[in-house]
Amino acid sequence: MSGFLPDRETQLKEEAARWDEAAAAGYDTPGEGMFEPGLLKATCDLLAELAGKGPALELGIGTGRVALPLLSRGLEVRGIDLSPDMLARLRRKPGGAGMPVYLGDMAETRLEERFTLVYIVFNTLSNLLTQEGQLACFENAARHLLPGGRFVVELWVPQLRSLPPGLDALVTRAEPGYFCVDTYEPLHQLVTSHHIRFGEGPKASIFRSRHRYAFPAELDLMARQTGFRLEARYADWNKAPFTAASASQIAVYQKIEEISG
Repeated sequence: MSGFLPDRETQLKEEAARWDEAAAAGYDTPGEGMFEPGLLKATCDLLAELAGKGPALELGIGTGRVALPLLSRGLEVRGIDLSPDMLARLRRKPGGAGMPVYLGDMAETRLEERFTLVYIVFNTLSNLLTQEGQLACFENAARHLLPGGRFVVELWVPQLRSLPPGLDALVTRAEPGYFCVDTYEPLHQLVTSHHIRFGEGPKASIFRSRHRYAFPAELDLMARQTGFRLEARYADWNKAPFTAASASQIAVYQKIEEISG
């Protein structure tokens, strides 16, 4: 794919269409992947610690993978998501029907409430395909936070050093019945993930998603421009030290000043 990007309105329509009913139905993998119990517990432990008494706001809440366990711990949680099908799935889960969730763009949708914690997990920030869009998401998080509140960002660190010389594609996962190939557009910091699933027969299905990656220093600059300071950066939800070899980051930003607008 080329580096051409449609306007933001078109991007939003394409993103909502991508996360349709079929994608929502296949999103949850109970006990495996991002739903692995140890990972989910560590995620909720850190977020609950940072939220204190709450309330908390999740940007890109999806089907409630993290929000519903936090709710079961007694924390008030709100959510914003672009996909009506993902939100419909959330509402059918125990506790989901009564959770306040809002359909909209996580970079622009504004609620009347203010929160002790705003968080965006599992690379969801990368669904915003421009630097301007990601910066707007930081601004929106800041507007929703009480003074001293935290904004937590989970985002993968692109492993550009792993790309074969002269090639722009990398197999990132391979297992029975499934593999994923990422194709890179370094000029625009874009990646397209091609998820291929297949069985014993000759047919296969493919799901593509496009993302914009950002290195830690770029995120920190966005944070400073929107009234945050970096409080901590971990390699995972268990607070492992972040190093030059880390493939993912959990960045914790604290709001230190109000922004205008």
